Amino acid sequence: MKTIGLIGGMSWESTVTYYQILNRVVKDKLGGLHSAKCLLYSVDFQEIEECQANGEWEKSGNILAEAAKNLEKAGADFIIICTNTMHKVVPQIEKEIEIPILHIAKAAGVELRRQGIDKVGLLGTKYTMQQDFYKENLKSKQVDVIVPDKQDMEIVNSVIYQELCQGIISEKSKNEFLRIIDGLMKKGAQGIILGCTEIGLLVNQEDTEIPVFDTTYIHAKQAAMLAMEERVLI
Repeated sequence: MKTIGLIGGMSWESTVTYYQILNRVVKDKLGGLHSAKCLLYSVDFQEIEECQANGEWEKSGNILAEAAKNLEKAGADFIIICTNTMHKVVPQIEKEIEIPILHIAKAAGVELRRQGIDKVGLLGTKYTMQQDFYKENLKSKQVDVIVPDKQDMEIVNSVIYQELCQGIISEKSKNEFLRIIDGLMKKGAQGIILGCTEIGLLVNQEDTEIPVFDTTYIHAKQAAMLAMEERVLI
């Protein structure tokens, strides 16, 4: 079994979920007492969030690249970054390491195409929804992306940082997300990407009729399968 290097802590709430999924997938596949071989480097999210807010992406990339180098030195065979937004700096990190990074947006794109989805609504931080680094990776898998309007983007972003990243689950916020999802459906979305690893703490498939794609689950499952040499990097 390959060793998975996790860069986590962004937030630690969703990193916990990654660890659970990795081990459940391995146990379900191999049985017995099997669990995932993994190494975790958990960063201080306050430092990363300040970089995001100030537009200091290179600085945040340096922090994550240092984490990746340490995971490589410790014996990781490949890296997963346990957050969507910070995949913006993947090209910067890749220059500093020899091992591959399993990209969350590409993993999501493969799953969307597998299920016949070619137009999807994207929810995530404002950086993920507004900038191209995430959407372009989906488009590379022939998936068109639509996002909420500016006001709804601000609502989604605020709930992520002010509530979900701090472990706060609000029924009011859940209803707002479902309203926004309904609006994306009316714009032609065939599915919804939960493009922030915390959103799955608030909304899941039972809450809506449209197919929901939780990137945390998709990413962690593909990482576990890759560790067991069941999948190739995409």
